[in-house]
Amino acid sequence: MLDANLKAQLSGYLQRITNPIEIVASLDETAASAQLQALLKDIAEASPLVKVGETRGGPQRTPSFSVNRPGATNGPRFAGLPMGHEFTSLVLALLQAGGYPPKVDAAVLRQVRELEGDFEFEIYISLTCHNCPDVVQALNLMAIQNPRIRTTMVDGALFQDEVKERQVMAVPTVFLNGEHFGQGRMSLEEILAKIDTRGVEREAEKIANKEPFDVLIVGGGPAGAAAAVYAARKGIRTGIASERFGGQVLDTLGIENFVSVKETEGPKFALALEEHVRHYEVDIMNLQRAKALVPAGGLIEVQLESGASLKSRSVVITTGARWRNINVPGEREYRNKGVAYCPHCDGPLFKGKRVAVIGGGNSGVEAAIDLAGIVKHVTLVEFDTQLRADAVLQRKLATLPNVTTLLNAQTTEISGDGQKVNGLVYKDRASGESASVELEGVFVQIGLVPNTEWLKGTIELSRHGEIIVDAKGQTSLPGVFAAGDATTVPFKQIIIAAGDGAKAALGAFDYLIRS
Repeated sequence: MLDANLKAQLSGYLQRITNPIEIVASLDETAASAQLQALLKDIAEASPLVKVGETRGGPQRTPSFSVNRPGATNGPRFAGLPMGHEFTSLVLALLQAGGYPPKVDAAVLRQVRELEGDFEFEIYISLTCHNCPDVVQALNLMAIQNPRIRTTMVDGALFQDEVKERQVMAVPTVFLNGEHFGQGRMSLEEILAKIDTRGVEREAEKIANKEPFDVLIVGGGPAGAAAAVYAARKGIRTGIASERFGGQVLDTLGIENFVSVKETEGPKFALALEEHVRHYEVDIMNLQRAKALVPAGGLIEVQLESGASLKSRSVVITTGARWRNINVPGEREYRNKGVAYCPHCDGPLFKGKRVAVIGGGNSGVEAAIDLAGIVKHVTLVEFDTQLRADAVLQRKLATLPNVTTLLNAQTTEISGDGQKVNGLVYKDRASGESASVELEGVFVQIGLVPNTEWLKGTIELSRHGEIIVDAKGQTSLPGVFAAGDATTVPFKQIIIAAGDGAKAALGAFDYLIRS
């Protein structure tokens, strides 16, 4: 099943385990079971501490297998073949079940072990989803650490009847004890916050008792990470409060234009950002959403949604941006029920179906090209009279027989049957006539909107909601700086955001020494 290179890597990883592992597989006579059987054979051959057994029939999904400590049965279960992005999830489950310590803060592990109650998680994924492994790995760790937690990764492409029955139209989708729990990327801390509300209260109390910072960064994307590194290197008290460290980078599949990094993936890049920041004495406060910015007698106060607040002598705002909505009837109602924003993540769920992509820029055309290799047909809808994507992408699009492009077309409605999307309505802007397209999915790719609503009335914003900054990143409020996609700086690129973050931190330091 595994090629020679992967076998060698797996063997190297499994040399780190110290405890025996028991894998129990549920198989049948299908080709998928044969592939899984071959994979498990390779795993058993990679370490003498791994034993594999199998059953035929039974209550478990087939094909599937669980990774257990000896005598236990609650270990992480994989329903399907965990290859692609999920191969790392499999390796980590093997390492942790085999006694290799996870790279998780001791307080977080203690919180997992002390959870009260019984939790059974099911995570529907696609093997091309770059957000899914974070959720799978977090829940696998929880199952290994706490015997009252069970978790199963379910490959939606293999178990399509379940996907249809449960109306899973976006990945990752998580069910807890049979009820819908959440969708999209979730970190271990985010999952714990949803099931352990007392933990959220404890964290808010801890934050509220912190001494004022010299520089407080709000936002943990590339701009925020760069600002934290540059501030910390000045030897001043630095904190960073972030809703999710990595920001929008976590939702980016391929990164090929960050100079000195030939190619990488968003989640890997985000992890590297956090590791770099943690190398310095930076107080990282994750899962913290800013609510208000208030000048407070020589200090600046940042109020958080958790009820806590932080104070600092200067602040650098790097809250970034999010996907822009088209704001038509049906978009909100059918979000994750056919309306999607990540073609890489959710595309496999629409295999053999008809979809639309709204937006003719680089993101939209790239999405149409990617989806064309999976779905039955793609309708690309562009408001303008011409596509705005790079010429090389337009040439590639023109070669695809299952893509139809509608120009000068305004999307006016996304229709559905009450449960899921069944069509899209658009207006021909030249004739004024309306038309509809029957389809099962709509991917929105029309750009970004800055995360600055919480700043209205406090600092000066542009008519687009972007923070107005000068050459040093200074905003209209003394001591408050900003950087990245939330600002008026043109060209929203990772490398530009990182440079802006460094500049804003230096601007904040210059402000501190002069005031």
